[in-house]
Amino acid sequence: MSHFTTVETKIKDLVALKAALKDLGFAFSEAEQGVEVRGYLGQKETAELSIHASKQYDVGVKATANGYEFVADWWGVETGRGITQEQFVKQVTQRYAYHKVLSEVAKQGFTIETDEVSEDKTISLTVRRWQ
Repeated sequence: MSHFTTVETKIKDLVALKAALKDLGFAFSEAEQGVEVRGYLGQKETAELSIHASKQYDVGVKATANGYEFVADWWGVETGRGITQEQFVKQVTQRYAYHKVLSEVAKQGFTIETDEVSEDKTISLTVRRWQ
């Protein structure tokens, strides 16, 4: 019986996702032919990206028709890293959105004027474009 569970995301940009993971201190592996995602009792899945959540458990990033999804043995991630599925997804999604916004505003010719994080972890950006 597999202990792996899949979580759908709105993530579509692997470059922004990798930047988010680096910001959060998550090491990861990737390979064109796929990488192993480790789970309970040596169970494995194959994914495009393997996020090393702990010494024994990984979170996989798999491509879907709509973007990417996470796959993991979330019990193992929580006990090994001390972060729940919900916390992991929330943290990664927030940092992903931050990097996606930076990328998109740069494409449109804007520059970042201010970049602030409040106590409740809300991120505020002010952008400007000179005409």
